Amino acid sequence: MADAAASVLPLEFYARDTVDVARALLGCVLETRQKGEATFGRITEVEAYVGPDDPAAHGYGDRRTRRNEAMFGPPGFSYVYFIYGKHWCFNAVTERDGYPAAVLIRSLEPISGLTTMKRRRSTDNERILCSGPARLCQALGIDGESNALSLDNWPVRILQGEDVSDDDIGSGPRIGISRAADWPLRFYERGSNWLSRPGA
Repeated sequence: MADAAASVLPLEFYARDTVDVARALLGCVLETRQKGEATFGRITEVEAYVGPDDPAAHGYGDRRTRRNEAMFGPPGFSYVYFIYGKHWCFNAVTERDGYPAAVLIRSLEPISGLTTMKRRRSTDNERILCSGPARLCQALGIDGESNALSLDNWPVRILQGEDVSDDDIGSGPRIGISRAADWPLRFYERGSNWLSRPGA
């Protein structure tokens, strides 16, 4: 799967409604190749940030800054930002060029490259390797150099996975935000042991 070009999600996958993309990303595989080391994680939890009318989104009000410039870019590119002065967060840009919408990848099930992930995270606890947006970025070696990159090629790309049925997708409020906190735009795989926070 890792080397099969046909398994990479095409850029047009992202060029549609952000909520649809968010749900469809569950079960897909996030892959990185950094300094000759490959890591893979199956996406189990995401959050949708749905454009300039979303008070919790970085592009709220169409406010464009140096930090969020990638979020206004073409669909299928990465938007990686720094928070709290120490953590990176990884997003897939959606919809259309110039429209600030993206899907935050919140949690992964680590599936390959675990030795590398454990070294980067300084832990042998597989349960917490990728359970949260900052943790998964550290485990997969994602940082500011990964910003504004096309997600159909290395060093960061997303591969097709097994579809998660609608019945197996849970939803609820996004985590760690103060505005539009009740919008049910966090999506996760029901029953998964690989979430940043237990599902409802």
